[in-house]
Amino acid sequence: MTDVNTAFAAEKADQIQSVRDEASALQGRIDRGELRPLGGDRYEVTSGWDRGEVFTISRDTEGRIAGILANHGLDTTADGKVALYAAAPAWHGLGQIIPGGTTDIDEVLRRSGLDFQVITVPALYDWQGEIREHTDQHHTVRTDTGAALGAVGARYEPIQNRAGFEFLQELVGSSEVTWESAGVLRGGKRVFISIRLPETVTVDADGIKDSVIPYVAVMNDHSGRAKFQCVVTPWRPVCANTERFAVRDAFTSWSVRHTAKATGQIKEARRTLNMSLRYYEVFAQEETALARTKLALDEFHRVIGDLWPLEEDATKQKKTIHAKRLDTLTEVYATETKRVGPTAYAAERAITGYLDHHTNRRVPQTMTEELTRAAAALEGADDDMKTRAHRRLMLLNTR
Repeated sequence: MTDVNTAFAAEKADQIQSVRDEASALQGRIDRGELRPLGGDRYEVTSGWDRGEVFTISRDTEGRIAGILANHGLDTTADGKVALYAAAPAWHGLGQIIPGGTTDIDEVLRRSGLDFQVITVPALYDWQGEIREHTDQHHTVRTDTGAALGAVGARYEPIQNRAGFEFLQELVGSSEVTWESAGVLRGGKRVFISIRLPETVTVDADGIKDSVIPYVAVMNDHSGRAKFQCVVTPWRPVCANTERFAVRDAFTSWSVRHTAKATGQIKEARRTLNMSLRYYEVFAQEETALARTKLALDEFHRVIGDLWPLEEDATKQKKTIHAKRLDTLTEVYATETKRVGPTAYAAERAITGYLDHHTNRRVPQTMTEELTRAAAALEGADDDMKTRAHRRLMLLNTR
């Protein structure tokens, strides 16, 4: 018979050792410079391909690591809340929700964690005990926390977060814009703002009547690695697909470098691109044309072969990947054809759905697969392939 007290003591000893092992492994990563403690069991990854991501360790009553709560690349506000504002529950329930949204920029700035300025400071270095300045380089810094965001050139001029809101107001010609979402990524190095346009886009109004919700989003970068960018982002709620691709005579995006003249250039964007109206007008026309173009399964497979060609001397592994991709695309296409018929439109929905929900993504340790896919869609990781697919399918409409 096993002594209960002995068993309990052994179990307790195992638990204590487990806590020690986990703490030792965590401390090892800190000592190697792979993690930076932020306080309160929050850590920032400082190396590898998930560098800059932040996560929080949750513990059970015994002090053991119970799980890792990813901040999903989102920053946190001063009171510890996730830095995200949304008009409806988004990003899996994270963020500060205002049902129905708000037109108040200051309210969104506060709730989303975007209420900080960015300045540039000299790049200094220590040379044999003397502090010197690198005159051609500066650092971007948050004025609220003093955190460095990136290294930039001397001509770099920060575009402030508020400017992104004002840009979208000017783009749609209204100061009464209802803000859809806004948030801070990677400690403030990247921020985003989006609005939903009032008119829902209807594809093939006399036929399938498929709905697409039109959004316009701004992505601003404070690290010096990317431009201030505005993108149109059609969203199909039925399958949560981001239908973002180039169409004829219209732009999907516009960007400008961070310079002293940037503000003036931003003000020209609406007149130059007219993206919020012209894009969706052409989008609906071309999508309706695809919805009225019949497409047999073997022709769909030819389209896939053109988009993802397989070399004659491909390795066994590549052939396996190719076959698996074709099987998945065929399944998604079959689902789409049941809803909208065997058409080029169904084919495009299948390809878009595959890219958004099925293609392989390298998932950072601090993010879930689903959130990695959401970030990829936001940043347009597959826009080029979606554009290629759209153009290839539009060729079928001209036969």
